[in-house]
Amino acid sequence: MSTAPSKALETFANPQPGRDYTIRIEVPEFTCLCPKTGQPDFATLLIEYVPDRLCVELKSLKLYVWSYRNEGAFHEAVTNRILDDLAGATRPRFMRLTARFNVRGGIYTTVVAEHRNPDWQAPDVVRLP
Repeated sequence: MSTAPSKALETFANPQPGRDYTIRIEVPEFTCLCPKTGQPDFATLLIEYVPDRLCVELKSLKLYVWSYRNEGAFHEAVTNRILDDLAGATRPRFMRLTARFNVRGGIYTTVVAEHRNPDWQAPDVVRLP
């Protein structure tokens, strides 16, 4: 069992590939470093995706997120890089990454990035009474 940070994302077979369903993962302890000051930046990551054939394995996701702890990155760049890596590993029908960064100098930053398989059509919204 690995106890070191890693950029390797592992996957497993989607148990219901014939159904559109949403997986939501909240990561409240993301950290990276400000590339200008070297001070830590803290964020909560919300990953939402409709899997196709693969799902992300959570232990590898934890080690992947940990791998950013000592890296300098602008909020916009790191959010898009994480989305690209997750979408590349899982090839989902749809994926959204919302990165809510904690206050720094009186400013909160939230970055939202999306990936969409061009062949996938989102289902109509169901409104219940």
